[in-house]
Amino acid sequence: MPRNPRRERLFLASLFFLLTFVFIRGLTYSIRHNIGPFRNLAVGGTHVHHLVWGILLLLIVGYAGLIEFGTRGPVSNFVTRLGAIAFGVGAALTLDEFALWLNLEDVYWEREGRVSIDAVAIFGALLLVGVFGKDLFRGLSHEVRAMVRGAVWAEQAAYHEYENVRHHEDETEPSAGSAGSVQGGEGAEKAVDRPT
Repeated sequence: MPRNPRRERLFLASLFFLLTFVFIRGLTYSIRHNIGPFRNLAVGGTHVHHLVWGILLLLIVGYAGLIEFGTRGPVSNFVTRLGAIAFGVGAALTLDEFALWLNLEDVYWEREGRVSIDAVAIFGALLLVGVFGKDLFRGLSHEVRAMVRGAVWAEQAAYHEYENVRHHEDETEPSAGSAGSVQGGEGAEKAVDRPT
């Protein structure tokens, strides 16, 4: 299979995004419950949230992209891979505290903090669609077409069965002017031949 640098960068960004999210959730849990040597980072008495480091990483990656990509010959694979990894890490650190940006208060462990997990899930899914999108959409399109073909076949089969039953009932019911109905009910009705 030929190498696809764009897909490789998206994969690295997705992988490090998910790994960073799991790591940072575990780290914040251990800080909250005083497990291990980890503590909150404070500068001058102010707690520095991890989204600050994420924003800084995203700014660095964006700036590096502005000065590096497309300004000279082919860009080094090492630089682009490193940029993809840093982007994934920075995005995870930032989105893990999405509820903080939204509410402008620390609700990380509150009910409102759930929105951060939703933001991470949505962005992670978008990153993965970038990696697997072409094949994913091709597979989904194939499945939808197969379902539509199956639904059309089922509708046609049901319609044909309905027509067969209706035709069969028309043949078996005596007509209003048949001899049995004229005789006023005396004697047995004449049997109708049924097709075999």
